[in-house]
Amino acid sequence: MADLRAHALSAPAHAALITALRTFRLLLSYDGTDFHGWQVQPEAPTIQGAVLEAARRFLSSEARVIGASRTDAGVHALGQTASLTLDSHLGAAAVHGALNAALPPAIRVLRVDEAPPGFDARRAAIGKRYAYVIDNGAVAAPLWRRTAWHVTGPIDAGAMRTALAALRGRHDFSAFCAAPGREADPVCRIETLHVIRKRERLALLVSADRFLHHMVRNIVGSAVEVGRGARSSDWLAEVLASRDRTRAGPTAPAHGLVLVRVRYRR
Repeated sequence: MADLRAHALSAPAHAALITALRTFRLLLSYDGTDFHGWQVQPEAPTIQGAVLEAARRFLSSEARVIGASRTDAGVHALGQTASLTLDSHLGAAAVHGALNAALPPAIRVLRVDEAPPGFDARRAAIGKRYAYVIDNGAVAAPLWRRTAWHVTGPIDAGAMRTALAALRGRHDFSAFCAAPGREADPVCRIETLHVIRKRERLALLVSADRFLHHMVRNIVGSAVEVGRGARSSDWLAEVLASRDRTRAGPTAPAHGLVLVRVRYRR
C-alpha cells in the first residue's frame, strides 16, 4: 500500500519530465549568397540545414523544420517563414535566443511565435511576395553586388510596366517555368506586379498565390528584354499565351531575388 501511495505521489513529478511536442512559427531573414538554397542537401551548406542543426544541437535532437518557400541557391529573404517542431517545454523567447546564438550571422531569426499543433509553414501559406533588384548604374555598385543584378545601358521602366500588366491575374505560367518544375500545376494568380525606379536602382515587386520554379527570375529576365528595347511591350502577352518556355527571355541571376514575405490567413 505504501509503495502504491509513493507511486501515485510521484506520478505528477514524472509527468512533468515528459516533454511535449510543440510547433513554433519562425520569421527568418538571410543573405543567401554563401548557401545552396533553402532545402537540406548532403555536403552543402543550406539555410534549412543551418536552422535544423542549431535546433537539434541546442533545443531538441528530434527537431523538424519546414520552410514556406524553397528559395534557390543565392536567393535572399527578408521574411521567410518556417515551422519548427520539437519536444521541449521552452517558450518562444528561449527558442528565439537559442537559435540566434547558434546560427551564423548571415541567418537571423527575427521572431518566434508558438503555433497551433500541426502548423505547416508551406501548406498553410496563401501567398508570397518577392522583390527583384536591378542595379542599372554605368558601373556596378560594390555595396549592391551580392543583392542586385547589374544591368548596364538604358532601361525603360515604363515599357516594362506596360508589358508586365498582361501577367496580372490568373494564368497558365508554363512559359516562365524552369524545366525541373514542370510537373507542378502551372496555373498561378499574380495579385500585384510593380516596377519601381529610384535613380540607378529598379525593383520589380510581385505577389502571387503561388510561384513556379524560377518563375520570378524568368519574368524579370523577359521584362528586362522589353526595358532594353529588344522586345516590344506586347511581347510578354504573346509569350504568356504560348505556354512555351523557349519563347521567353533569359533567367535573371539568383542573387537579385529576395523573398519579402509569406502570407497566411491569420
